Amino acid sequence: MLIRGRKVMLDSDLAVLYGVETKQLTRQVRRNIDRFPDDFMFQLTREEYNELLRCQIGTLKRGQHSKYLPYAFTEHGILMLSSVLNSKKAIQVNIQIMRTFVKLRQILSTNKELVHKLSQLERETEKHDAEIQAIFKAIRQIMTPPEKPKKRIGYR
Repeated sequence: MLIRGRKVMLDSDLAVLYGVETKQLTRQVRRNIDRFPDDFMFQLTREEYNELLRCQIGTLKRGQHSKYLPYAFTEHGILMLSSVLNSKKAIQVNIQIMRTFVKLRQILSTNKELVHKLSQLERETEKHDAEIQAIFKAIRQIMTPPEKPKKRIGYR
């Protein structure tokens, strides 16, 4: 959902995802508040809460609505939350996030090295034949992802 121009998830939705109660989630956030700067998390105002989550005229049903204003977490806050919570699901999410970042870093570094070496070879061989330049052009085309064909609409 979009609040204050940011894509966020509310504490109650995250509690369900991480397999904990909302009360436990907010307790852990308050205990580790230094880990959640303003760009990671913020608390909704009463007006935002009324506008997004409640019916203006309706009455509260027991146990359905919180009397506390919910927290909204940005992408970075959600990642930090997985390291603060102590549920099995949160631990698994945190491990998966770390694995993903490591794999992404490896892919980027490998690609960077390959591009650098290719550029270096290309500069060294600029003095040589046009055939070698054609080989470099073919290699660069292979490195770029292919465009997906557009689906035709209508009869053929």
